[in-house]
Amino acid sequence: AAMAPGKKITARIKKTLPVKGPQAPTLSELMRWYCLNTNTHGCRRIVVSRGRLRRFLWILLTLGAVGLILWQCAELLMNYYSASVSVTVQFQKLPFPAVTICNINPYKYSSMKEYLSELDKETKKALETFYGFSEGKSKVRRSVDDEWNSTGSDFFKQIPLLKFEDFSRTATDLRSGQKRKIEGSVFHKDSSIVNSGDSNDIIGFQLCDANNSSECALYTFSSGVNAIQEWYKLHYMNIMAQIPLETKEKLSYSADDLLLTCFFDGLSCDKRHFTRFHHPLHGNCYTFNSGDNGTILSTSTAGSEYGLQVVLYIDEADYNPFLVTSTGAKIIVHDQNEYPFIEDIGTEIETAAATSIGMHFTQSRKLSKPYSDCTETGADIPVENLYNKSYSLQICLHSCFQKAMVDSCGCAQYAQPLPAGAEYCNYKKNPNWMYCYYKLHEKFVKEQLGCQQICKDACSFKEWELTSSIAQWPSIASEDWMLRVLSWDKGQKINKKLNKTDLANLMVFYKDLNERFISENPTNTIVILLSNFGGQLGLWMSCSVVCVIEIVEVFFIDSFSIVMRRQWQKAKKWWNNRKRERSGKPPQAGDPERQGHDNPVCIDEDLPTFNTALRLPLPRDSPLPRTPPPNYSTLRLEAAFTEQLPDTLEVRQH
Repeated sequence: AAMAPGKKITARIKKTLPVKGPQAPTLSELMRWYCLNTNTHGCRRIVVSRGRLRRFLWILLTLGAVGLILWQCAELLMNYYSASVSVTVQFQKLPFPAVTICNINPYKYSSMKEYLSELDKETKKALETFYGFSEGKSKVRRSVDDEWNSTGSDFFKQIPLLKFEDFSRTATDLRSGQKRKIEGSVFHKDSSIVNSGDSNDIIGFQLCDANNSSECALYTFSSGVNAIQEWYKLHYMNIMAQIPLETKEKLSYSADDLLLTCFFDGLSCDKRHFTRFHHPLHGNCYTFNSGDNGTILSTSTAGSEYGLQVVLYIDEADYNPFLVTSTGAKIIVHDQNEYPFIEDIGTEIETAAATSIGMHFTQSRKLSKPYSDCTETGADIPVENLYNKSYSLQICLHSCFQKAMVDSCGCAQYAQPLPAGAEYCNYKKNPNWMYCYYKLHEKFVKEQLGCQQICKDACSFKEWELTSSIAQWPSIASEDWMLRVLSWDKGQKINKKLNKTDLANLMVFYKDLNERFISENPTNTIVILLSNFGGQLGLWMSCSVVCVIEIVEVFFIDSFSIVMRRQWQKAKKWWNNRKRERSGKPPQAGDPERQGHDNPVCIDEDLPTFNTALRLPLPRDSPLPRTPPPNYSTLRLEAAFTEQLPDTLEVRQH
């Protein structure tokens, strides 16, 4: 196939002068070219300045400007990921939150005695042994199966209350009164209790690993009240974990038992406006305006008369004396989609008092990544939500601990919801769970389980800021008739005269209808960020976007290309030499692999011109060109016509 004229010239030049070396200049030549042709004046002054001092000063100035640009751009980037907070206040009709109310005493003590009889007996015996506490013999109901008492008695022997006489691990068993030596490799002292310094006041209990009796944890308390309550709750959870949920709901308070009167927004309400849910630690709780029926109540007027007003019946006489030490109720104000964590953030309501709780509603919204480390819905958190409610940090932490409990101990902790396929811990099926739970909880508090690192705050949440005030209720003047009327209204269910210490008056209302909306907004946008970058580059280096592209091209692309081509030529030369050494063939002058000349004038990719071809150096082995002798045969004149035309004849005049 015929070749184009340009390709013929290129092939002829390559044949005459093979160019095997790099086709680009060296790095120093590239840098010099850049400094002479760039728009940044500092780099050009470094090259063209005369004198070493002046050149040194320009180098310092240019490097200083580059440093200032990098510093200012870093500040701009950090400022880009910051957010400003804006607060918007608007007056409008507000939805009323859900209000969950629980009795501090979770279950009626009269109904629970048959399940707690053995535990109460052991507790009273410990009080009598160490503190001389005694009471008249009481009849204990024993209508439950004997397995409760027999199994419980054996378990109380394994984990008795201990009183320590000194720090040599010699303790007195509160159950038997005998002294015993405490063995174990772990000696734990409750860090939340400050010991009094008198070793005779130290009371606690010992938990050991069922699989390794030498692995024990000793929990001590400086207060006997704290030690007895903690020990009682430990066995109490064991017992409650074995009782079915339906039975526990019957043992707790019904809506008729807890609620005496109800008003909302000036209108009467009743138990139909409350939704029951069972809390493991607080028994039956009741939520007003839960939204389960698809309707959420709202209010258009602020003030105590237009909120929720309820009178609660506490029934102090039926309290468990060892489980709770205070009287009253607990409430929590929350959104309809949030789980009410009564045990964490509940507010206690006193008896014989009127408690007024004023609310301010605030809705907050934070920016997610990259501005903050929050989550929108919790879908990106690798922790299963066990509460079937919208995501929150508390839900994540409790769910994470419960998952770790199931994985480590083989059962679930009683105070949290059950994961799928798990069972609550009890000493019948899981004799080692107590030791495992306390060790795991210690790691959780010290943030060694990783839950605090995994769980994140929610980006959006609603908050009701509460302000409480308390007044004596009922007053001395109205106490007699009010108690008589309330006793008559609920007489068929209470069957006794009410006492004011059994009653609590609660009012929850909006102090104003101003909704505060707190939101985060980006401090800078992409347009502002690029404008600030351009201002810094123009101020310090007289540079633009084209200049930045030029810097990237020269310092990164071209420099990298030159370095890689040099390395490729060295590797190729080394490989060729190695091949010749193996074959024993000496290098020849006409070897096609020999290194050619670096020729920046002619580039392989461009078609050669006449001028560039003349500037090519001649091959070393080629003779100098000489002018050839002329072909004289071309100078001979041959007649084109054999006869002369008549009109060309010359006429001579005589």
